[in-house]
Amino acid sequence: MKVVAFERSLQGTGASRRLRIAGKTPAIVYGAGAEPQMIELDHNALWHALKKEVFHSSILDLEIGGKSQPVLLRDVQYHPFRQLVLHVDFQRVDPKKKLHTKIPVHFMNQETNPAVKLHSAVISHVVTEVEIECLPADLPEFVELDLAKIEAGQSLHAKDITLPKGVSLVAHVESENPVIASATVPAGAVSSEAAEGETPAA
Repeated sequence: MKVVAFERSLQGTGASRRLRIAGKTPAIVYGAGAEPQMIELDHNALWHALKKEVFHSSILDLEIGGKSQPVLLRDVQYHPFRQLVLHVDFQRVDPKKKLHTKIPVHFMNQETNPAVKLHSAVISHVVTEVEIECLPADLPEFVELDLAKIEAGQSLHAKDITLPKGVSLVAHVESENPVIASATVPAGAVSSEAAEGETPAA
């Protein structure tokens, strides 16, 4: 995905405020052994791009002054209550170095799951993104978790996700294999099933 930006020389709160009034968003691009560079982007184009999942989880083609470089979106600062992006951080990508980033989890086949259709189970998406490590060329836009066979009372973990070649999960301190999705049957559904089971046959 291509992102067009422009160099900016003025820094500070006042300069950033004037940029925002003019419909621009201040940003910075850093990393890959080069000096950080102050840039600005068109706010409306950025606002619409931020609504796309791919903008957050894939390598972007950042063009500054006619020259392109691969980057990852690293941070976005929003205004507390206005529809306004205050600042954006991009990190340059070195094609030869592995990167750590978070990518979304897409949940597949939930509607056809037997526990949902037959037993009124509710599948909760406990985690909607996972942290991975890979070379930039191997970075997927998302990973998939198949919910077709999860049973009531069962959970699926990060290691149940089938990862593309060259991609590995980053272990977290709190859990090496966190729960991604779980299936539960609400108390009301359990009670009604039990009541049906107790009804004598005619």
